[in-house]
Amino acid sequence: MKRRSRLTTIGVTAAVAAAVAACSNPADGADSGSANATAAGADEELSIGFFGFAKANSFAQATWAGIQEVAAENNATATFIDSNFDGPTQVNQLQDAITSKAYDVVIVQANDGTAMVNPVRQAVAAGITVVVEFTPVGGDYSTAEPQVEGTITIIDPPTVNGEGLAKMALDACPTVTDGDCTVAYLQGFENYPLDAARTEAAVDALEAGGVTVISNLVGGYTADTGRAAMQNLLQAHPEVDVVIGSAQAIGGAAPLAEGKNITFVGNGASTQAYEAVQAGRWYGTYALPEKQEGAKAAELGLAAARGEDVPESTVACEELTDYDCLGTKETLAGKTADYSD
Repeated sequence: MKRRSRLTTIGVTAAVAAAVAACSNPADGADSGSANATAAGADEELSIGFFGFAKANSFAQATWAGIQEVAAENNATATFIDSNFDGPTQVNQLQDAITSKAYDVVIVQANDGTAMVNPVRQAVAAGITVVVEFTPVGGDYSTAEPQVEGTITIIDPPTVNGEGLAKMALDACPTVTDGDCTVAYLQGFENYPLDAARTEAAVDALEAGGVTVISNLVGGYTADTGRAAMQNLLQAHPEVDVVIGSAQAIGGAAPLAEGKNITFVGNGASTQAYEAVQAGRWYGTYALPEKQEGAKAAELGLAAARGEDVPESTVACEELTDYDCLGTKETLAGKTADYSD
């Protein structure tokens, strides 16, 4: 059942001091002291700063492509600020941007959603329109609702992502009676808060589904790390039936399973993942159309900065797909991917 998006006006009030906002406790949830910028005119050129995961990451590049297209069509410029997957670097970059007043709109794809709470609060207090994209900013990874007052969110909650991966893996199992199916979940980054929440949700759902779960291997986000994890998995657990991992990791892992009765579930909407599912080499992939999400983030941010009412919260997989991101051969039939790994 679809959740209704609440409307918020990112409008015209005076900004509270950034120093006060910075003292707020991230655990308190929504900030009650945020404020918004004076709305820009329709003919005024605006600037977007995209604080993405990493320029070298194909997923972030898909987001960036969507942002650039919308910026070009809506009298705006866009800049990719590259943190290269480093949380503290990203925090410093956003704080520098606030000080320099470099951007009217910032789109935050947080490496560490908890660490970004205070700088995001400071950005809102400074009158910058803030769109939180993909990763929640706050301590709760199970919700798409804003956790910092005054922000706009377009998010697929990581726990929902994990549960979706588990659902496809359970469907892919030849049988789930008496733990007969063994599913390996290859983690992304071992100490990454988003990955920790997604992994826990996936493992809980798999165990509730009655399968045997292996979740102590890190597959990462490259073909090389996926291949290394698969080698270790096959040595320790040759009986594995289904393997879940990032689309990049599964791209490296799957060739090692040739001739074996192993099914794969990816996490990503790349060209390679779509082709693997459509050709029947993988059972499915969690297919969030990330370029569309980036475009939507830019669209919402620019509209809000110009004084329009926009949804406060958008659940990406509900709003941007008709298949809740569960990309099986059936649901991806006739569809094309947003990006390539």
